[in-house]
Amino acid sequence: MNILVTGAGGFLGLYIAEQLIAKGHKVFNFSRRDYRELAELGIETRIGDLNDPKSIENALNDIEVVFHVAGKVAMWGKWEDFYQTNTVGTKNLVDACKRSGISKFIYTSTPSVVFGIDDIIEGNEEIPYPKESLSMYAKSKMLAEKYVLENHTQNFLTCALRPHLIFGPRDKNIIPRLIEARRKGKLKVIGDGDNLVDVIYVENAAKAHIQAFEKLSLDSNMSGEAYFIAQEKPVNLWDFINTVLERNGERKIEKSISVKKAYLIGTIIEFILRTLRVWNVHPPMSRFVALQLGKSHYFSHKKAEKDFAYHPDISTEEALDRITPNS
Repeated sequence: MNILVTGAGGFLGLYIAEQLIAKGHKVFNFSRRDYRELAELGIETRIGDLNDPKSIENALNDIEVVFHVAGKVAMWGKWEDFYQTNTVGTKNLVDACKRSGISKFIYTSTPSVVFGIDDIIEGNEEIPYPKESLSMYAKSKMLAEKYVLENHTQNFLTCALRPHLIFGPRDKNIIPRLIEARRKGKLKVIGDGDNLVDVIYVENAAKAHIQAFEKLSLDSNMSGEAYFIAQEKPVNLWDFINTVLERNGERKIEKSISVKKAYLIGTIIEFILRTLRVWNVHPPMSRFVALQLGKSHYFSHKKAEKDFAYHPDISTEEALDRITPNS
């Protein structure tokens, strides 16, 4: 099939594109610039912007299926930027797909769409969206996910996957930032260090997207549904972080701070940044980050197992070996 992957030059998008090609599909990328890696794989990039409906329309020419992976990911910034890219951009893409006769639409969401202020223990897809989100990113993704799922029809099948803390080779964000922060002495354990969270190795996340695409049909009852996906079980977050650090030659984190104090610091930092109208920074702490790093949040994956036979091929231990230098 002719398949368009938005953000195929990004971390997860590239793995999805590679797996689709391996299955014999013709893959196209939609993004604001060309990528050499994609060209070397024979992937044509159709230049455009999610806020430019005309470029979206052009990109959908001869396309049958869309994987919408692209988005603005950050813990701080202008609400308008998150909303325009993640929410309005997704609406533009969905509307254009329906006009163009696209048959399937697989959306990359995030578990953060249901994260409020409390721990989530073995949560399932029945968890409602929170009344208030502490993250502009999460709120914009939640609004986008709702639109994707509410707009499914018999001719336009949609589903949303919610991978959390994707890690693996080519990661330019999570692990590199952890290592950099540790080297600068800026990392502290938040809370008691016992919180459990879901993580997912990037190849497993990509595989789940492919499986969902292959099983998505009128008979599957998957259309309009969301799915949590992760490794076989949650990890102790701070043990996981310390393992990654030690395998990269860094010392484990020894200092700690309470969730309450981290949350207060995040509140103060957000107030200052908002007052000064400073947006293009990576703040050392925010309310959302304090809770994400200090609370437990992991989910049941039974729905994904039942509906499209999802199971991670690569274990957490093997995944850690794959991202360990010289392993």
